[in-house]
Amino acid sequence: QVQLVESGGGSVQVGGSLRLSCAASGRTFSSYNMGWFRQAPGKEREFVAAISWNGNNIYNVDSVKGRFTISRDNAKNTVILQMNTLKPEDTAVYYCAANRLTTRNPNLYDYWGQGTQVTVSS
Repeated sequence: QVQLVESGGGSVQVGGSLRLSCAASGRTFSSYNMGWFRQAPGKEREFVAAISWNGNNIYNVDSVKGRFTISRDNAKNTVILQMNTLKPEDTAVYYCAANRLTTRNPNLYDYWGQGTQVTVSS
């Protein structure tokens, strides 16, 4: 069982930065692959980035490449999404998720956080 709690969301102007954190409970965090997803109003949940259990494999959706960076600290049971050069289209609720596979498919993730709102205004 893994419980996930996101933090770090907020409102920022175009071009600004935010750092999202996802704190995980449970001793098995280091065995899980982690992902970040987002969901804007009226849209489906969208894959943003994923990182393998050991941090060796990272995947990003094309729209955030060069702007967002996913990382993890297994000693602190934390996964981070550093978001730079934010755009209005990045506005969404951001979720972290955990599963045994590194995948972009949200349906294959076992555990989810409650989400944190990110709003980018021009």
